[in-house]
Amino acid sequence: MRKSIAIMCGGGPAPGINTVISTLAKTFLKDGYDVIGVHHGYKGLLSDDPSIVFFDFHRADRIFSLGGSTLIMSRFKPKDSDFKADFFKKHNVKLLVTIGGDDTASTANRLTKYVNSQDLDVAHVHVPKTIDNDLPLPDRNPTFGFHTAKDEGVRIGNTVYEDARTSENWFIVAAMGRSAGHLAFGIASACHYQMMIIPEMFNKTNITFEKIINMIISSIVKCKIQGIEYGVALVSEGVFHFMEEKEIINSGINFTYDDHGHPELGNVSKSHIFNYLLQVKLKELGLNIKSRPVELGYELRCCKPIAFDLTLCTLLGIGVKKLYDQGVSGCIVSANSKGDIMPLYLKDFEDNEGKIPPRLVDINSDMAQLFINNLFYIKEKDYEEAKKFLPNPEAYDFKKILNWN
Repeated sequence: MRKSIAIMCGGGPAPGINTVISTLAKTFLKDGYDVIGVHHGYKGLLSDDPSIVFFDFHRADRIFSLGGSTLIMSRFKPKDSDFKADFFKKHNVKLLVTIGGDDTASTANRLTKYVNSQDLDVAHVHVPKTIDNDLPLPDRNPTFGFHTAKDEGVRIGNTVYEDARTSENWFIVAAMGRSAGHLAFGIASACHYQMMIIPEMFNKTNITFEKIINMIISSIVKCKIQGIEYGVALVSEGVFHFMEEKEIINSGINFTYDDHGHPELGNVSKSHIFNYLLQVKLKELGLNIKSRPVELGYELRCCKPIAFDLTLCTLLGIGVKKLYDQGVSGCIVSANSKGDIMPLYLKDFEDNEGKIPPRLVDINSDMAQLFINNLFYIKEKDYEEAKKFLPNPEAYDFKKILNWN
């Protein structure tokens, strides 16, 4: 019976997944392996009747430059009691390749340990993906999909800015990023937005809606002082990750709640929340400013990968084969800044509690500080002119809000 490899995807989409799948298939087919794609993540892999696809060169070749994933993804996280070795036995699987985040990787490590305890020899290599760029890879190398998502965000973001300028509107944009502000920072900086707000800015104070809204108003008023009647403020959705739950519940927004009483943030548009709260505050201040919400979220996850990610994902796919041929297993494939392939292990990333802390924007770096200093916001020298619009300009002083003075 021919040896085979199995490929499955967990979590949410990121540009470049199909490039990895295509490269894996082409590389292992050349060595005489069957290449099996498994739909529905772990749910499919561990089901009694998994939905699978066998790759040949032509099937693999058609997808390498496409966005999305040819394999249907799932966030299903199995318990140890769900594990079974049937699929691996039936198809003589010698390597499981998982594409996903750290949850997908840690589950695969548990699963392959179980499978190997059933007198099977199955290796595992994980290909990490996230558009959030928050996995702490060596040399601060980007995670695959990040640069494509940022590129698409900038394409949409520049159009939004053109609309702001054309119609003298303000737009309140929210960008994806579960806990880190890399995507928001990259888009706002590239698009010359007047204001960006990322969770890393709140390194000396807690995050509240009032502070976020006051920072946006700070930008609006600073622009008015300078005769600019339009602009864009971009807020990273990562601010919710660090916000106290009572702050979210008491925001005045009508959330739905899960079985544990937690607000279901995935059911609401973050940009609508910020825009609504902004309009409430502007009306209190007697400022007639038109603003509109724009969400940069799902639009970024399935676009066609740009050249950077096509190259990186191809390298990672070939790199899986290199590590497998070297007998390396239970690892993450990674490329350093020189393009050398190396294995990484979850324990390399974990803190003392066994969790992987997200890689955040280095807010003290020259790059971050220069871009932040280039934003539009009220400073002490603006107080007198700002009094035309605000009764207490010091409450809208950007650096005072952040406790950076």
